[in-house]
Amino acid sequence: MKKLLLDTHVLLWCLADSPHLNQATRELIDDPSLVVYISAASIWEISIKQARGKLQVVMEKLWSALATGDYEELPVTARHAWRAGQLPPYHQDPFDRMLVAQALQEGLTLVTHDNQLKYYEVPIIWI
Repeated sequence: MKKLLLDTHVLLWCLADSPHLNQATRELIDDPSLVVYISAASIWEISIKQARGKLQVVMEKLWSALATGDYEELPVTARHAWRAGQLPPYHQDPFDRMLVAQALQEGLTLVTHDNQLKYYEVPIIWI
């Protein structure tokens, strides 16, 4: 079974029904035969941006999606933290580095639009 990990911006696009998310990607994320993960690191990143006034998010939609099983929660573990620290410094954003580390550690395919992540040897679905 294919398992996906949504980059934070992709998660936000899903929650907002953004036109940045094309139909093919939306159908992939909604495919019930796939497991779609949301990292605790993404929630942390959203929380920080929201607290700084840089982002408006209706978190009830996310909590509902997690509760109904649309997405699975992926905690940050010590192994993820270690792997993120060992990654080459292609990308300076610690949240993105954590997502790459989690995808590598857990055998997930990262769904992203972030071109800087192409330098890592992680499976990616590009939006």
